[in-house]
Amino acid sequence: MRKNGWVLPYLRENHRLLTIVLLLGAFASISAALLMFTSGFLISKAATKPENLLMIYVPIVAVRTFGIGRSVLRYAERLTSHNVVLKILSNMRLRVYQLVEPKVLTARFKMNTGELLGVLAEDVERLQDIYLKTVFPSLIALFLYCLSIVTLGFYSWPFAILMAVYAGVLVFVYPFLSLLVTKARVARMKTGKQELYKRLINAIMGISDWQASGRAADFIDDYEQAEAYQQELDRKQSSFVRWRNFSAQVVVAAMVISMFIWSSGLSEAGSLAPTFIAAFVLVLFPLTEAFLPLSSAVSELPAYQSSIDRLHGLGDAAEAEPVEAILAERNDQGVTLSLNHVSFTYEHKTILEDLSFTLKPGEKAALLGPSGAGKSTILKLVEGVLRPDGGSVTIKGVQTARIGADISNWVAVLNQQPHLFNTTVLNNIRLGKPNATDEEVYWAAKQVKLHEHIQSLPEGYQTPMHEMGTRFSGGQRQRIALARILLQDAPVVILDEPTIGLDPITEKELLATIFEVLDGKTVLWITHHLASIHLTDRVLFLEQGKLIFADSHERLLHDNERYARLYALDHPFGSPLTFDI
Repeated sequence: MRKNGWVLPYLRENHRLLTIVLLLGAFASISAALLMFTSGFLISKAATKPENLLMIYVPIVAVRTFGIGRSVLRYAERLTSHNVVLKILSNMRLRVYQLVEPKVLTARFKMNTGELLGVLAEDVERLQDIYLKTVFPSLIALFLYCLSIVTLGFYSWPFAILMAVYAGVLVFVYPFLSLLVTKARVARMKTGKQELYKRLINAIMGISDWQASGRAADFIDDYEQAEAYQQELDRKQSSFVRWRNFSAQVVVAAMVISMFIWSSGLSEAGSLAPTFIAAFVLVLFPLTEAFLPLSSAVSELPAYQSSIDRLHGLGDAAEAEPVEAILAERNDQGVTLSLNHVSFTYEHKTILEDLSFTLKPGEKAALLGPSGAGKSTILKLVEGVLRPDGGSVTIKGVQTARIGADISNWVAVLNQQPHLFNTTVLNNIRLGKPNATDEEVYWAAKQVKLHEHIQSLPEGYQTPMHEMGTRFSGGQRQRIALARILLQDAPVVILDEPTIGLDPITEKELLATIFEVLDGKTVLWITHHLASIHLTDRVLFLEQGKLIFADSHERLLHDNERYARLYALDHPFGSPLTFDI
C-alpha cells in the first residue's frame, strides 16, 4: 500500500484505538459464548432437580454476569469503533477537500459535479464500511476461530480438527467463493451507482435544456433503463446472498448435530457430565454468529477497491505534517514570499511566463498591470488555489499548494468587496480569529480607527449588521475586513484592489491606515491605481504575463518615462483614473 493510501495510513495513525476496539469486540463475543455455555449448563442442572438452590447459585450468577458483560462490552465496542471511524472519515473528508478545492475551478479539472458528488457521498462513506463491516469483524472472527479450536482441542483434537473444517467453510471457503462470484457484479453495481449520480445531477443542472429541447421524456426513459439494470444487479446479488446464507445455516446445523453427537458420546463414556451437553451445543450459536457475516464483508472488497482507486485518482494529497514540520523548523524572522520562474497556461493561453520576484520579510510591493496581465492568477497561486505549470510559488521555502487548508495561517487577503454576515459587528470582526476575546476585537477595531464609530452605534459592538453590511459605508466595510486580518495575524497579506469604488479622500485615508497597521508584514498590493503608491517599497509592473520593470516608486518616477506618465494620469491630486494599456 502506498504511503499516501486511504486505508493503512489511518490504521497506523489510530492503531491504539483500533486495538481497543478489537479487544472489546473479542471480549464481547467471548461473553456471549460463555453466556450461552452457562445458560445451557444451568438449564440442564436445574432439570436434575438439585436438592439445594446453592447447587445452581454459581451458574445463575455467571449467567447474569456474562449477560451484563456482553451488553456492556458490545456497547463499549460500538461506541469506540464508531468514534474512531468517524475520526478517520473526518480526516478523509478534509483530505478530499484539500485535493479537490485547488483544482475544482480550473480548466484542467475533468470531474463533473455528478462524479464529484459520487466521490463525496459514495466513495468516502463507503470506506467507513471497510472498518465496521470488514476489518473489525474479520479480525475478531479469526481470533474466535483460533481460540475455540484450541479450547476444544483440550477435550479431543480429532473432533477439534473436524469442527475446524466445519468452521473453516464459514470463515474461509464461503468468503472466498463469495468474492469470486460477486466480484464483477459488485464492481458493476458500484459503477452503476456512480453513473446514476452523474446522470441525475447533470439532468438537474440542465433541466431547462431538456425541457427546451423537448427531450425530457427521452431522459426519463434512459434513466429508468439504467435504474432497471441496477435493480436487476441488486436482485441477482440478493438471490445469491439468500442461497449462500441458507447453505451456511446448513453448515451450522451440521456443526450443532456433530457437537451433540460428540458430547453425548463423551457423556455415555463417563468423560463428560450430562449437564454439559447443552452447554457445548449452545456455545456454537454465538461463535457461528461471528463467522457468518464474513462472506458479506469480503464480497464488498471490490467496491472498496473501486472507491480507493477513484480517491487515488484525485491526486496526491498535500501532506500536512511534513509541511508543518518544515515551516516550524524555519524560525527566521518574518516571512519571504517568492515566485521563481513561474509559468501558467489556461486553455492554451499563456497567462504567466517565466515570472520571478521575491518579497523579503516586511517588504511592501505594489503589483500593477493592465487587465488580463495575470495579477489575479498570481493571487490564486499565492493562496495555493492554483499550481504553476512551471517554477514554484513558495512561502518560507514551502510551495503554497502543499500547505493546503493551513494557508490561512500564512496568507491573508483583503478583497475588493469583503463579505460581511448578518450578525453582530463583534462577530464579524472575530471571524479573523474565532477564539479571540472581546478585548482583542476592541484592539483590532482601534487599530483600524473604527472603535469610536462602533461605540456610537445603538448597541455598540452588539449592533447587528445587515446582510453584506449595507448599514456601513464602503470604507467602513473594508476597515472591518482589515480588523479581521489583524486578528488573523498572517505574516503575508495580499491587498486585492481594496479601495476600488471609494472616493479619493476615503481611498487615501484607508490606504494610509492599511499600510500603518500592516507595518512589519509582507504585503503584495494588487492595484490599478497609483494613488498612495509611494507607501510601498517597490513597484512591480506586469504585462502579458511578464515582469516589465520593478523598482522603487522614486526611481521609476525619475528614470522610467512610461511609469511617470501613468503616475501623472493617476495622481492623487487629480482624478483617480484607472489605466488599461
